[in-house]
Amino acid sequence: MANEGSMGNFKKYSAAAIGAALAAASLPASADWSLLNMPVGVSELSREIYDMHMLMLWICVAIAVVTFGAMILAMVKFRKSKGAVADTGFLHSTRMEIAWTVVPVFILIGMAIPSVDKLIKIEDTSGSELTIKVTGYQWFWQYEYVGEDVSFFSRLAQSSNEARQLDSGIDPNGVDNYLLDVDKPLVIPTGTKIRVLLTANDVIHAWWVPDFGMKRDAIPGFINELWISVDEDKPGTYRGQCTELCGRDHGFMPVVVKALPKAEFAAWLEGQKPGLQTASEVTLAQAE
Repeated sequence: MANEGSMGNFKKYSAAAIGAALAAASLPASADWSLLNMPVGVSELSREIYDMHMLMLWICVAIAVVTFGAMILAMVKFRKSKGAVADTGFLHSTRMEIAWTVVPVFILIGMAIPSVDKLIKIEDTSGSELTIKVTGYQWFWQYEYVGEDVSFFSRLAQSSNEARQLDSGIDPNGVDNYLLDVDKPLVIPTGTKIRVLLTANDVIHAWWVPDFGMKRDAIPGFINELWISVDEDKPGTYRGQCTELCGRDHGFMPVVVKALPKAEFAAWLEGQKPGLQTASEVTLAQAE
């Protein structure tokens, strides 16, 4: 009777699992399933990172299917209710031990080779056409176009800053890009390899834009670097955030990058010269 009850529960749970899968499959085709995964991005590097991520994911899925499939098959086919008897002796198979050692080693090597290739490419900033120095402050960013005599600070947009205050009476849902907008975005040209130098003035920050596929820490007294390049046919505004817990206002330190066609960027850059601000001026403006 106990075995019949177990089989009844097994069938009940199997039916529930099948029902849940069918319900998920019947959801509207318009559901944005991309939110469950990392974005493909708008650059060659971000696409390669995405492709590598998906390759590793499917390799892990295949391993999980084989491993858990074998476990489930053993539990269902060789259970006590079917007359299976446990082997109390010691079983040893040299061939099996070699197989389950060698096969995972080859799988890991096969995964490591393309991964190392991508890591080398991520670190290769050679051939950059533009260098931008990014400095993190509590809680805003400074952008300096190296060799161009252009520098400015970028902080949370006033609309978001007002809405986030306690008892402000402003509904955050009515604020466009709440906590993801700034007063002055970083502007870059499309179709250009850009070297980004990262540091910080006070504590550790992290500069991250999901569509670029890159995140790097900004550390006081240390220069980190990365490179970005937005596809020539994908101008637009791309948003990110500081992803290092850097203090009580950490959540109010967005990153906004505006990618312009090369000609428009050149005109914008020319219009910014000269344009220097000091950190003390921004701090004073925030206090006001």
